[in-house]
Amino acid sequence: GNDGAEVQTIEHLMAVLSGLQIDNLLIELDNNEIPGMDGSGIEFLKVLKEAGIIEQEAVKKSYTIKEPIWVEEEGSLLVALPSNDYSIRYTLSYEHPLLKAQYMGLTINPEAFENELAASRTFCLQEEAGDLQGKGLGRGANYENTLVVGERDVIKNRLRFNDEFVRHKILDLIGDLSLLGAPLKARIMAIKSGHSLNLKLVKKILAQKARYELGAMAAGGAIGGAIGGEEIDASLIMKILPHRYPFLLVDRIISLESGKRAVGIKNVTINENFFVGHFPGKPVMPGVLIIEAMAQVGGVMMLSPEENRGKLAYFMAANDVKFRKTVVPGDQLCLEVIAGKLKARIGQVFAKAYVEGKVAAEAELLFALA
Repeated sequence: GNDGAEVQTIEHLMAVLSGLQIDNLLIELDNNEIPGMDGSGIEFLKVLKEAGIIEQEAVKKSYTIKEPIWVEEEGSLLVALPSNDYSIRYTLSYEHPLLKAQYMGLTINPEAFENELAASRTFCLQEEAGDLQGKGLGRGANYENTLVVGERDVIKNRLRFNDEFVRHKILDLIGDLSLLGAPLKARIMAIKSGHSLNLKLVKKILAQKARYELGAMAAGGAIGGAIGGEEIDASLIMKILPHRYPFLLVDRIISLESGKRAVGIKNVTINENFFVGHFPGKPVMPGVLIIEAMAQVGGVMMLSPEENRGKLAYFMAANDVKFRKTVVPGDQLCLEVIAGKLKARIGQVFAKAYVEGKVAAEAELLFALA
C-alpha cells in the first residue's frame, strides 16, 4: 500500500465489492485489518446496499482470459479458461466426514452472489483452531464468526447451508481474484484451492495481462481490407512475410500500429526442430532465433503500410543485443517492436522479447527494404 501500509483480512470485503460489481469507492480504516464481522460478507453487503449503488457512465474496464492458465500444488488445482462471463466451479474434498465431495458451480453476478455466497462463513477444523491459538493467531476468532468443524458436527453453531463450506471457498476465491484490479471474464475451475494457490493464479493472470497489454493501442486499418483489425494470425502473416515453416517464428500479431509498433506472439514447443540439437537433454531456444523472431515482427510492422506492400525486409544488422533469460519449451515469447528512424529504404526498430512479463532478450535491428 501507500507508504508501506498493509491491510490484513481483506478477502471478504473485496469479494462483496466484486460480487456487487462495485469498483469505485473510498474505504477508510483506523486499524491494519478489516473487521471480521460474522465471518462472512453479508454485513458488508447490507451496508453497501443501504448506502446505495450508482451506475456510472464510464465504460467498465475488464480483463478477459486469452489462453488457459493453471496452477497446482499438493493435490490442489486452479484453472482459468477464456469465457464471455465470470463463472466459478469449485470442488471441495477432504478426509473428513463433513468436508467430503462438496461441489458448486455458478455464474458470478450481484443476484447470485447475494443469494448464494455472501452469507457463507469462514471455517476451520477443531485441531486447526487449537494450533492457531497456540501460535497467538486468530485472536479475534470465536464460535460466532468461525465455523469450527468437530469430528461429527459444527461446534456451538449451525450451518446456514448444507454446503456452506464450498460456498465460502468460492467467496474467498472471488476476494483473492479481485486483487487483479479489474473485473474478470473467465471460467474458473478449482479443486481444493486456498489463499496461497489463489494468489499464484492472480500472479499468472497478471503476467498474461502484461503480455497482451504491452502499451495497448488502437490498431485501426493496420493492414487494410481483409487484414484489418487488432489481431493477425499466421495465415495473414504469410501474406506479408515470405517466411514459411520451419522458419516462420511468429504465430500471430496481437497488436499493430502500421509503421510504428507491433506486438507478436511465438509459442515455444518441444516439437521445434532446433531443440533436437540445442541442447539434447536440456533444450534451450537459440538466442539468434529469438532475434530472428523479433525481426519477423519488425518486418510485419514495416511492410504493413500500403506503400511497402510486395516488398521484402532484409535483416541488415543487430546492435546492442542482450540476452537476459533463457527460453525453453512451454514458454510464450511476447515480441514487441517499436519503430526508430524509418527512411524510404532503411528501417530501424527497437525490439524486446518477454517471457511472463520479464525481458528475455532485446536489440536494435536494422532492415533494408527492396
